[in-house]
Amino acid sequence: MISASLVKELREKTGAGMMDCKKALTECNGDISAAADWLREKGIAKAAKKATRIAAEGLCDVAINGNKAYLFELNSETDFVAKNEKFLTLLHQIGDACVANDTACEKCTLAAKVDGLTVEELIVNATATIGEKISLRRVVRVEKADDEVFGVYKHNGGKIVVLSVIKGIDASVAKDVCMHIAMYNPRYLNESSIDAKDLEHEQEVIKAEIANDPANASKPDNIIEKMVLGRLAKFKKEICLVDQAFVKDPSITVMQYLKSHLSEAVNYVRFEVGEGMEKRNDDFAAEVAAAAAAASKH
Repeated sequence: MISASLVKELREKTGAGMMDCKKALTECNGDISAAADWLREKGIAKAAKKATRIAAEGLCDVAINGNKAYLFELNSETDFVAKNEKFLTLLHQIGDACVANDTACEKCTLAAKVDGLTVEELIVNATATIGEKISLRRVVRVEKADDEVFGVYKHNGGKIVVLSVIKGIDASVAKDVCMHIAMYNPRYLNESSIDAKDLEHEQEVIKAEIANDPANASKPDNIIEKMVLGRLAKFKKEICLVDQAFVKDPSITVMQYLKSHLSEAVNYVRFEVGEGMEKRNDDFAAEVAAAAAAASKH
């Protein structure tokens, strides 16, 4: 029987997860030194030490199986590693795991098996082999109806990946819409999908802007109200996919483009690598200067 205190001691020594430590101790009959070596040999201890590093580079990808699509983001510490063949193989394996196990979130994807290993084990192995922290950040499953098509567009090899669901039969139209989404990053599909809090906030900001403009001081309330409504209507068009000027022909909206092809926008998902995450800032000049300064003191 492996005690909890022994597991804790090995975890503190190696930085590996509790389950990995328990497995290592079981394999090594409770010998903590041998268990630490076992973790190192398996690459787990080495991977665990990288767990606190920032991994905000990488690639996004999408795997499609019939009426289901799976978007996911796999992160690395540097852009260089994202081009590594082992990283690209791992990206493909995760897509296979999503399809084979019909996963809809990061947790269930990490537990999903492919090629005899869980995705989490594959990531740990890749982290140890490649030498950088690798992490699965997010997974989303999107479904469509039989009378709808998926559109996919990958920008810069997967730095941005967009999936659209379009009612219609032309996948090229759906891809065009994806290209537009990649470029303009709309916040909502249409006006009815706008979050009420976002709208209220914008309305308050517009009111304040108008009130603080001296040119509006003598204008009657009904004119001010029309100004607020006019700016709010413009705001709605700017943030909604279907109301934006179409990327390939700015003289028409996305909705008009779709209608001309007997199509209609149903849903979309846009992933961009590292969005909202802290990025690494490797200032080598500063590091050299700091090292030189430290050396001069000795």
